[in-house]
Amino acid sequence: MKTYRIATIPGDGIGKEVIPAGQQALAALAAATRAFSFDFERFDWGADYYRAHGVMMPDDGLGALRGKDAILFGSAGDPGVPDHVTLWGLRLKICQGLDQYANVRPTRILPGITTPLRHCAPGDLDWVIVRENSEGEYSGVGGRVHQGYPLEVATDLSILTRVGVERIMRFAFRLAQSRPRKHLTVVTKSNAQRHAMVLWDEIARQVSQEFPDVVWDKELVDAATARMVNRPASLDTIVATNLHADILSDLAAALAGSLGIAPTGNIDPERRNPSMFEPIHGSAFDIMGKGLANPIGTFWSAVMMLEHLGEIQAAGRMMRAIETVTADPALHTRDLGGSATTAQVTDAVCALIEQAPVAAA
Repeated sequence: MKTYRIATIPGDGIGKEVIPAGQQALAALAAATRAFSFDFERFDWGADYYRAHGVMMPDDGLGALRGKDAILFGSAGDPGVPDHVTLWGLRLKICQGLDQYANVRPTRILPGITTPLRHCAPGDLDWVIVRENSEGEYSGVGGRVHQGYPLEVATDLSILTRVGVERIMRFAFRLAQSRPRKHLTVVTKSNAQRHAMVLWDEIARQVSQEFPDVVWDKELVDAATARMVNRPASLDTIVATNLHADILSDLAAALAGSLGIAPTGNIDPERRNPSMFEPIHGSAFDIMGKGLANPIGTFWSAVMMLEHLGEIQAAGRMMRAIETVTADPALHTRDLGGSATTAQVTDAVCALIEQAPVAAA
């Protein structure tokens, strides 16, 4: 029986609540299917580690992760630590250090979820957003001079490389090719950013020639926000730069009902390093420790992890349990307008996983 070595990094805030919930659901799945097992190793990195050691994770932390099959991550962010310290010291250090250059964020309206788009049928919003995850606006290139003086200057440079753009475009076209509609929207801002984003557009056009069966279009990022709201059915697979996709994917999650249900995967498509899966909701310190966090985003992230590991049947089993739970208003957490607790939702998902019939071999 295959044993998957999974690193769990709860991080900060409600990450410390939803990651154990995800681990509980995965353990229930392993026990129910009897097809594989999990060996979880927890790494207590984050703001508490920073307060004790002056860094968000140890210098040799990436080495400890490289031998794992996957990583399940909670959140990074603490009101007592500057945001750029928590982000760059943990999540981005892992994503960039392990070259998880494709951030994949599926978005669709789950059963029982009310969307702000009253005119939108559930099938109209079924997107996958591909975020370039290694460079762009989050390259970390820049600096500050004359700090504290009237002439102070601060710069952040967006860096796009041909290698980086080609590989994310090729990944996005290949993903679009695998989906029924075979449609890709390339998000840009080349009307204003006339160097790097023009390169982005040019490479998209070049890579598109490798995928003649994929229909693609180009949309300016500001127009893309309106299109997501007004014409959701016109979109399917979307590719955008690091910052653009970061913003658009949060909008997508809100349009689908809540950031609490949204998953993401930080993928190394070449599988040289483990990929990392996480809910997108952040640390949410306002509800930390109250049992109010929605674990659905973590469960859906675990589904993505299972798919990445090749456990397709098990992923489907967990996803069906998730959809059955979201269809029941009595199991909606506060972000969905309900009063269910983290534990109640977790117990319900685990019970459904355990009750599901074992698929025939």
